[in-house]
Amino acid sequence: MGRVHLEALRRVENVDVVEVVGTSLEKAKAAGAGYNVLNVTGDLKDVIHDPSIDAVHITTPNASHFMIAKAALEAGKHVLCEKPLAMSVAQALELTNLVAAKKLRGGLCHNLRYYPMVQQIRRMREAGELGEILVVQGTYSQDWMLFESDWNWRVDPKVSGPSRVMADIGSHFFDMAEYLSGLKVTDVCSDLQIFHPTRKQPVVNSSGEGGESFTRKLGVAGETVDTQVVTEDFGATLFRMGKARGTMTASQVSAGRKNRLVMEIYGTKGGVSWCQERPEELWLGHRNAPNQILLKDPSLLHEQAQGFADYPGGHAEGYPDTFKQLFRRFYASIADPSLTPDYPQMADGLRQMKILDAELVSHKSRAWVSVPA
Repeated sequence: MGRVHLEALRRVENVDVVEVVGTSLEKAKAAGAGYNVLNVTGDLKDVIHDPSIDAVHITTPNASHFMIAKAALEAGKHVLCEKPLAMSVAQALELTNLVAAKKLRGGLCHNLRYYPMVQQIRRMREAGELGEILVVQGTYSQDWMLFESDWNWRVDPKVSGPSRVMADIGSHFFDMAEYLSGLKVTDVCSDLQIFHPTRKQPVVNSSGEGGESFTRKLGVAGETVDTQVVTEDFGATLFRMGKARGTMTASQVSAGRKNRLVMEIYGTKGGVSWCQERPEELWLGHRNAPNQILLKDPSLLHEQAQGFADYPGGHAEGYPDTFKQLFRRFYASIADPSLTPDYPQMADGLRQMKILDAELVSHKSRAWVSVPA
């Protein structure tokens, strides 16, 4: 994610990356050299105490998000953090309150909102074209943890937190579900499953680093140690959104599915379906007329969705572009404090922590659990 942020920031107007922090000076040098960033350090304090730095991006493993974000905010710096915002609701609440108290900008990287066709769904719903929302459903399916030999730092709860699949990708689903439907999840009923109670952890990574996500798909070379797994490989949740009802699954063991987020929203006037693996297409469903496939073309989108597409129809925009669109709006809100933020904020990160907590309690108690407002 550090590389993804560096690449996207080079495409944002009036923003310069001035320093890279790594877990070691050597790693920072390697990252900085690849992007012509001259200042690198292995000590976070160098950035925190530098008054010339306006904002900090946090792309580290989950366990360090709270510490880095708190230090940056207390130093008067704006923060854009990868999700999850923190390791607990209490930590997320503290950061949300700190942003407000310091009058700073705090963003969360739920970048998937920024596909042009996702924005089209949002605008269609706001315009009343879907009618009253009745059903929200979908899945987020991957296969990169299918084998017991697959290992990553996300497996370690000390680094990643008490949940893996629902925190890592289920949070994207629920952020999108609330963002697109305009409704809030009020109650959840969840079932989680660990298919590999032990995994083969490479000895070289027994410190917990675990390597980059989505790597080692062709197997693990070298010595391994069988390590107990306590976080889920799969999760399913029924949920309520007032009158509306929903269902979702999240999986990292679905063979052949590389990164398949599917969002389906059905209202009294029509339905929509969007898949991240085919992001240029939007399915439109009708009760009494032929269904349609809408292809991304800014000239055919709702006026308020057009600004999220920089290229004309037939010219694909994908995953890297979502970061650019988010970062552009984040820095615009810093440049102009009067702007209403049009990006996920730390309060949204707090919201996802509350939903996740309710899911974990629901699974343990085998019952419906309410999500705090």
